[in-house]
Amino acid sequence: MPPDYLDTRQLEAFVAVISIGSMTGAARALGKSQPVVTRLIQDLEQELGFAVLHRNGPRIAPTEQGVAFFAQAELFLSGLRTISERARTIETAQERPVELASIPAIAASVVPLALQDLARGRFPNHVHLQSIASENVVQAVAARTADVGIASLPLDNPGVDVHWIGEVPCVAVVAADDPLAGRDMLRPEDLQDRRLIASANPYRLRMRIDKALAEHSIEPGGVIDSNATYVSLSLARAGLGVAIVESVTISGLPVKDVAILPLSFHIPFYWGVITATGLPLPATVQRLISSIERRAADLPNFRRHDGVPAL
Repeated sequence: MPPDYLDTRQLEAFVAVISIGSMTGAARALGKSQPVVTRLIQDLEQELGFAVLHRNGPRIAPTEQGVAFFAQAELFLSGLRTISERARTIETAQERPVELASIPAIAASVVPLALQDLARGRFPNHVHLQSIASENVVQAVAARTADVGIASLPLDNPGVDVHWIGEVPCVAVVAADDPLAGRDMLRPEDLQDRRLIASANPYRLRMRIDKALAEHSIEPGGVIDSNATYVSLSLARAGLGVAIVESVTISGLPVKDVAILPLSFHIPFYWGVITATGLPLPATVQRLISSIERRAADLPNFRRHDGVPAL
């Protein structure tokens, strides 16, 4: 059985090996010898009870369990660095960094504008912005390694307070030379037998996309799962299908050589602004939350919800 606490040095070695791709490179980055790094990985596997790496001579690759464990190890080490930074600011009486964790869609669109508003007043000396998956956003906020989190729905964690919920409609994106590009609007029947490009996570936006297609008895002609909107946009631009995406990312990033079509049917994209339950919020964090709300209100067809809407 794994011990109550894993050795941080083992986690650092594992994350370095996966990130860099070799034992030699990880050893160089960590300032250790290769045998030391190899031993740390072996000890980690022994304590975990499963292998995290496939080994084929000098070549290594993460196992399926190793990939899943990497996400958790990276999140833990990020939180540990945050704690270390905060400890140093306490020691030197400096203003502590503002820690913001957000899904990529909001991190690339609303957040830069909100920080721009903050810059007109007293801007923090250090802002740490993590662009990560919703599940990791919630974990970071609940663990109090992030002051503010922005995550897509559903949000049902007792360790976080939801300040408000934002909603925008989804849109369709196709290549500029696609036959649908000249349409004013995409209708459900336009998706029949067309390859669909959509969010891979079955418990968030994808759940509402699948529900809408089922309600209109639409059978796509194949699916490409994507883990990020900007990836879906690139796939659509390459002519690989019709992407159904939230419209927030499009407002924040330049999009070329594609046609963006509103949908004749409604697929909502929801996200919430969260903080740790019971945690007093510094004035800078409160100003940031207010600024995020003001900038979100400028999004086309934005709706604000005080409670969690029916999903």
